[in-house]
Amino acid sequence: MVADRRTPDAPLFLRLAGEQLRWDLLRELARSDLRVGDLITAVGQPQSLVSYHLRKLRSGGLVSSRRSSADGRDTYYRLDLGRCAELLAGTGQGLHPALDLVPPAPPAEESVRGRVLFLCTGNSSRSQMAEALLRHRAPRVEVMSAGSHPKPLHPNAFAVMRERGIDLSGHRSKHLDEFAGQHFDHVISLCDKVREVCPEFPGHPGLVHWSMPDPSAAGDTAEVGYPAFSRAADELSTRIGFLVQNLAHPRPQETRS
Repeated sequence: MVADRRTPDAPLFLRLAGEQLRWDLLRELARSDLRVGDLITAVGQPQSLVSYHLRKLRSGGLVSSRRSSADGRDTYYRLDLGRCAELLAGTGQGLHPALDLVPPAPPAEESVRGRVLFLCTGNSSRSQMAEALLRHRAPRVEVMSAGSHPKPLHPNAFAVMRERGIDLSGHRSKHLDEFAGQHFDHVISLCDKVREVCPEFPGHPGLVHWSMPDPSAAGDTAEVGYPAFSRAADELSTRIGFLVQNLAHPRPQETRS
């Protein structure tokens, strides 16, 4: 009798990312949240093909989407880097125990440097929390935040950051014009509206977009307002963890033919 030599299916990450166009889409989304039109331009493929492969990546849990708050006809796609890390860990071990993926150690504080600007519309919550979280995580990074229509810091932003051991009492709202002409290694927009009006900065750092809902839009009651700010802070903390690794180990600029 012949022994059954069937093996388990290839790991999910390989099945999802092993196709070249899907790999290209993942690479683009690892840098920034993007719309279908942005991805079509980046990978040079027709919309039908890009949309088909995005559906595959969404069904596998690597990519999620949300409607743009600037234009409800648009949808931003986001790569879940945490989910990628989980699946990659299982991919190596599925082939051989010696290939178990070891998560990278936190980078040494002195290796994390650069100038980062976070932007949103009001500079009252998302960008202020992002600024504070990155400064707390990487004190040697010069980090700032601003808005296209600044307004006072939201009380829930103070409360959520205080819960995480960070004091926002020295922060003030600033207009993005205050930083015109300055050089930044990373300019990161957190609001779909400000992405549309963000000016160019010297050196053309390239705008990175994190499409995040405005937590203040959930309402001001404790039941819905505070949890929305807490969710925003959690998402920012996760994204900033990956940003810190990027600041410590910057990827060379790629050129497209």
